[in-house]
Amino acid sequence: MKNKNQSSNSIRTVVATGIGAAVIFVLMKFVAIPTGIPNTQFNVAAGFLALLSALYGPVAGGLAVFIGHSLNDFVTYGSPWWTWVITDGLVGVAFGLAKNRLNIAGGPIKTMKLVWFNVYQIVVNFVAWVLIAPTGDVLVYHEPAAKVYLQGVTTWIVNSISVAIIGTILIVLYSRTRAQHGSLKKEK
Repeated sequence: MKNKNQSSNSIRTVVATGIGAAVIFVLMKFVAIPTGIPNTQFNVAAGFLALLSALYGPVAGGLAVFIGHSLNDFVTYGSPWWTWVITDGLVGVAFGLAKNRLNIAGGPIKTMKLVWFNVYQIVVNFVAWVLIAPTGDVLVYHEPAAKVYLQGVTTWIVNSISVAIIGTILIVLYSRTRAQHGSLKKEK
């Protein structure tokens, strides 16, 4: 039987997933900047995903971006491009795994944690967009390797920049709204 805290966390995760998916869909659909490479955009949703995942963990981050990306592909192209949708979901999960280490709900975040997170997100984005997504395109959709690897490298670079700038700003701003544990003192 679930206790009250587990139930509250589950409800919070479901709500965060739904709202996060809607925000990611809107950002991907209406606030994406073309890169000049076909079907590849500078996506501010990647920066928002960093905050969402850091706050609510791997389940909310992974599902929100999976749903939001699927909806965007369906509305934009008529059907989801599953290799990239699944890869984006894995990125959300990976970002969410950093939740406890970042601890942005615990108060202002230290510079070294931000440096660590940005090195981590660059590696995660590299594995996702340079290795997994284009390889999936070649194996599943029989796409030309040169085309999809160019798209993958471009996505790696622009998503890493989006997270480094937008994601870092959002994480810092959010963490500053949280009081540090033990920072309040009783007045005499």
